[in-house]
Amino acid sequence: MKRSELTTYLDAYLEIGAFEPLDRSLNGLVVAGDDREVRKVAFAVDACQSTFEKARQEQADLLVVHHGLFWGSPLAVTSTHYRRLRTLIEGNLDLYVAHLPLDAHSVVGNNAVMAQKLGLEDQSMFAPYKGRMLGCKGILANPSSLADLCKKLGFDKPVILDFGKDEVREVGIVSGGASGDVHEAIAEGLDLFITGEVEHQIYHEALEHSINVIGGGHYLTEVFGVQALMEHLRQKFGLSVVFVANPTGL
Repeated sequence: MKRSELTTYLDAYLEIGAFEPLDRSLNGLVVAGDDREVRKVAFAVDACQSTFEKARQEQADLLVVHHGLFWGSPLAVTSTHYRRLRTLIEGNLDLYVAHLPLDAHSVVGNNAVMAQKLGLEDQSMFAPYKGRMLGCKGILANPSSLADLCKKLGFDKPVILDFGKDEVREVGIVSGGASGDVHEAIAEGLDLFITGEVEHQIYHEALEHSINVIGGGHYLTEVFGVQALMEHLRQKFGLSVVFVANPTGL
């Protein structure tokens, strides 16, 4: 299909424009030449040199990522930024970015997919950010241990603050670097808060409010959205797709 047709669909499906006032990331199609046919689309968490090289090896025409290249400030085209852009341009590889839109989406968003994998019931949006809800919360049908939930989400080396119930039911989720949203989880009386990174400054807040916290890793909590979006586009348009794994361990 034409790249313009695909990106127009993505812009609408992910509500890219609605996040422009609140997202530091430049989202949407951010590196591209003239419109052309897209036959293969790669998906990855991070826009970085190794991801670009792997996507080129896969002979992808378009790369869709969660973490992009442009973050609110002018950036000189030198050093690593120059090499990254050169790799995209010389490789005829276009770049599409969906940062907060892919956290907040109710179907293919990072948080919605994690909630689905955990089997959360009575789901609702959770954790406001600049007037928009990004996270997801819900109730487990059966109380579960923190270890079982980590296993379901594929967290191999999680940071766990087991300061609350041994088995939990009410869970809030905000992927990535959102440990500060533990305050929202505390205010709502949740048993467990799941995020990517756990910052030092929330330790005593979690301890003194007897709430459990799981930090599954920034990368590992944000593979869910790009993979779900990949499958959505494969089914809807019959595109050839590939996930480019590039884990950081963080």
